[in-house]
This record gives sequence, structure tokens and C-alpha cells, in this order.
Amino acid sequence: MDRERFYAMMEGQTGLDYELYLDTATLLSLQKPFDALCNQDELQFQIVHQVEELWMKLIAYTLLDIDDYMAQKNTNRVRTLFNRVHQLQDLMLQQLALLETMSPREYQQIRLALGNGSGQESPGFRVLLRMAPLLWETFQTHYLDADGKTVESIYDSAYSHDDAYVVAECLAEFDSRFQHFGYRHMQLIARSIGFGAKSLKGRSVDLLKEGVKRQFYPQLWAIRNTMTGQWGQAHGQVRDALGAA
Repeated sequence: MDRERFYAMMEGQTGLDYELYLDTATLLSLQKPFDALCNQDELQFQIVHQVEELWMKLIAYTLLDIDDYMAQKNTNRVRTLFNRVHQLQDLMLQQLALLETMSPREYQQIRLALGNGSGQESPGFRVLLRMAPLLWETFQTHYLDADGKTVESIYDSAYSHDDAYVVAECLAEFDSRFQHFGYRHMQLIARSIGFGAKSLKGRSVDLLKEGVKRQFYPQLWAIRNTMTGQWGQAHGQVRDALGAA
């Protein structure tokens, strides 16, 4: 194939309305020029990370709406928008698999172009870390405190699968998928450079494992521990097998 001809077509500058609306000329110029790529995988590396930033931008934008709707106790809208967020998180997770198609050697070449950059510097990642606890404050104020409820009551002693429970589960799902993304990202690091390596900031990559343990809403995980412990006290921690005489 004529590479130069198709490279030109990939620039997306025909002046058609679709391209003007999406500003594809700018979008498609945000990656390195083809002749400046350090290897054939660098374009994929840049695009995957740029797309991840766009998904996180949309997640953050949606979470602002969710926060407003929680303040209004519009649970149907909250649930619908959280479904969108959860699907976006799935897309982010799926895209990491693309980076696993790189060999460790090819990634080492790309690292030379990263300076001392780190995924911890991602603007999308950092804004989500700031927003998550604020969502809990809104939930606490409008779904729990306003109605005299607690996490324990909506899950156990006064369980009715009510609006507070539904929103709590949406938050738990958001938290769970965020943790899953962190774990998957750590697997990618292990596959690319190994856990025993140093990050581009000179720190042991192994230290990043601590981030995988992050929980936005420990209250929602703790109640499960409490309920299971109480069940064990009432019915026995270790039970006889069903086939036991």
C-alpha cells in the first residue's frame, strides 16, 4: 500500500460538516507525527491513554450530574447515570488489553519519550479521586441523615431495598470497578516492566500496589463484613457439610 497516501487520509481534513463538528483535524493531530514515532506501537500507546482521559472526563462530568440528582433524591436519574458511568469504566478496563499487545522491549523504547511521567499524574484520575468522597457526603446528607437512616439499617436491620439502598449499591459498583481498573493496571505494569523495577520517578513500582487497596466507600464494604460475622455468630462459623450424617 502507498503509506504516504493513506497517512494523508488519516489526517481527516476534508472540511465536511462531520469533521468540523468533531474537530477531527485537531483530534487527529494530537498524536505524534508518524515519522516521529519511536516504534510502531507508540501511536497505540498515545491513543489508548488519550482515550482513557476522555472517558474519565465524561465520567467526571456525569458524576457532577449524579451529585445534583442525589441532592434532589431523584433516584431513577441517579441510577441511570451511574449505569452510564459503570459502562464507561468497563470501556476503560477493556482498553488496557490493547496495551498488552506490546512487547516489553517495545514499551522500554516508549518509556524513553515519557520523561518522568506517571499515570498518577493523569488529570482524569486525579479529579476522580477528589470527587468520589464528595459523592459520599451528598449521599450521607440526603439519603441517610435526612431520613434518620444508617448504612447498617438500609442493608440489614431495616432492609427494604429502598432508594437509599439502590444508590448505595450504585456507589459500591463504582468503587468496585475503580478497584478492578487499578488491579488490571497493576497486571499491565507487571507484564510491561515487572514489579521489581523502578518507576520513572525512581520509586519502586511495587509501592503502587498500595493504590489497588484504595476504597472510596469503606462503609459499604465494612457492613458486609459485619453482617457475615453476625451470621456466623448466630449459625456457626463452620457448618456441617450437607452430606454429613
